[in-house]
Amino acid sequence: MSLEQGLEEIGHKILVLTRNELYMKMRFMDVALSAFYYVQDFSVDLLATDGETMYFNGQMLGGEYRQNRIGVNRAYLHLVLHCIFRHVFRRNGREELVWNLAADIAVESVIDDWNLQNIRKSQSWIRQRTYRDLKEEIKVFTAEKIYGVLVRWKLSDREMERMVREFTVDDHKYWAKDEDDEKQSEMNQRWQDISEKMQTDMETFSKEAASNTGHFLDQVRVENRQRYDYRSFLHKFAVLKEEVTVDDDSFDYVFYSYGLRLYGNMPLIEPQEWKEVKKVEDFAIVIDTSMSCSGDLVKKFLEETYGILSEAESFFQRVNIHIIQCDDQVQSDRKITCKEELQEYMEKLDLAGEGGTDFRPAFAYIDDLIATHRFTELKGVIYFTDGQGIYPQKMPLYQTAFVFMDDGAEEQEVPPWAMKLVLDEEDLRGVRNR
Repeated sequence: MSLEQGLEEIGHKILVLTRNELYMKMRFMDVALSAFYYVQDFSVDLLATDGETMYFNGQMLGGEYRQNRIGVNRAYLHLVLHCIFRHVFRRNGREELVWNLAADIAVESVIDDWNLQNIRKSQSWIRQRTYRDLKEEIKVFTAEKIYGVLVRWKLSDREMERMVREFTVDDHKYWAKDEDDEKQSEMNQRWQDISEKMQTDMETFSKEAASNTGHFLDQVRVENRQRYDYRSFLHKFAVLKEEVTVDDDSFDYVFYSYGLRLYGNMPLIEPQEWKEVKKVEDFAIVIDTSMSCSGDLVKKFLEETYGILSEAESFFQRVNIHIIQCDDQVQSDRKITCKEELQEYMEKLDLAGEGGTDFRPAFAYIDDLIATHRFTELKGVIYFTDGQGIYPQKMPLYQTAFVFMDDGAEEQEVPPWAMKLVLDEEDLRGVRNR
C-alpha cells in the first residue's frame, strides 16, 4: 500500500468516526451528516465540499485528529452547516471574500451556541467582540445579514485578515460560482429538502435533542423560507386586457416583406396596434403607520414597488393604485395613476398616525372603494406592517398579502386566508414567502 493510499484509508476512517460521534448527539442531522462522498484531495486545506462530495487532505486531517479531535468534529459540522444553510450555492454576485467570511461567522456562531461537549471550545476575544457587535445590528445571524453588516463596517485589510484567520475552518474552493446556474439550482434544492426534513424532525420527534442547540432551529426556519421575486409576486394580481401597442407575436413579416417587394411601399399586412397583455391595473397598498413601523422601512418598500412599476412589462401605462396609510384608523388615501405620480408621492412622503395597529379599518375602507366603483377589477392588496394588530375575521373578496421586514424576530402569524411575505432589508430585490 502506498503512502497516498494509506492516508486515504485513514482519512475515511476519521471522517466516519467523526460523523458517528456527531450523530450520537445530533440525531436530527442524520441525513445531513451522511450526505457526502469522501474523496482525498491534497490541494484543499483540511476539508472542502461542493455540496455532494467532502474533499479531505489526508495528511492534514490525520495530524489534526491526533492533536485536536474536537477541532475535527467542529470542522465536519462547520462544513455540513454551510450546506444546510446553502451558503455553498448562494453567493449571488456578492464579493467573494466578504461572503466567505460572513458564511463562516454565521456557521461558527451556531456551533459556539451549542451546549455539546464534543464540539465545545473557549471563545477568543475576537469572537466575543464580533458576536456582540453583530447583535447590536441584527437579531438572527444569517450569512446575508452578516454580509450586509460587514460591508457597512468597511473593515481595513488588516481587520479583514484577522477575522478571516479567526473564523475560517474549511476550504471554499469548490463552492459554486455565479455562472454555475444549473449546478446551483440542483444542489440548492437537494439541501433545501434535507434542511426542511431536519426542521420537521427538530420540531417534532427530536425536540429534546434540539434543546441543546441554542437558536439553531430559529435560524433553520429563517433559512428555509422560500424565496420569490417581488415582480413575480405582483403578477399574481394581474388582469388580462387589451393595450395599445404593436403585437409582434401575431405579425407575419413574410407577407409584410412580400408586399413591399411586389407593390413598392404597399405592404400586404400591417402590424396590429393592440394586443392582449396580462399586467397589474387595480391595486391597493396599505402602510401601517403605527409607531412600530419606521419611515425608512416604508420608503424602502415603496422604492422597490416604484422600481417594478417603472418597468413597462409589469404595469399598464395607466393604473389605479391607492396607497392607504392606516394605524388604528385610515389616515390618508392617495390615488396613483402613473409612475410619475408615485415618484412624487415618495419624494413628499409624510407618514400620519403613530397610534395602535388595527387592520380592520383599512379593509372596510377598501370594501367601500369597491362598492363605490373606485376599484373595478381589484385583484390584490399588499399590507406593509409589523404584524402586531387585529386582523379581520372574514376573508375579503381579493387576495391579500401581509408584508413584514425581516428583522430576525419571532415568526408572525397571519390569518389562513392571507399570504405572508418577508422582505429582506439587506436585499430588497427578493421577497420571501412562507
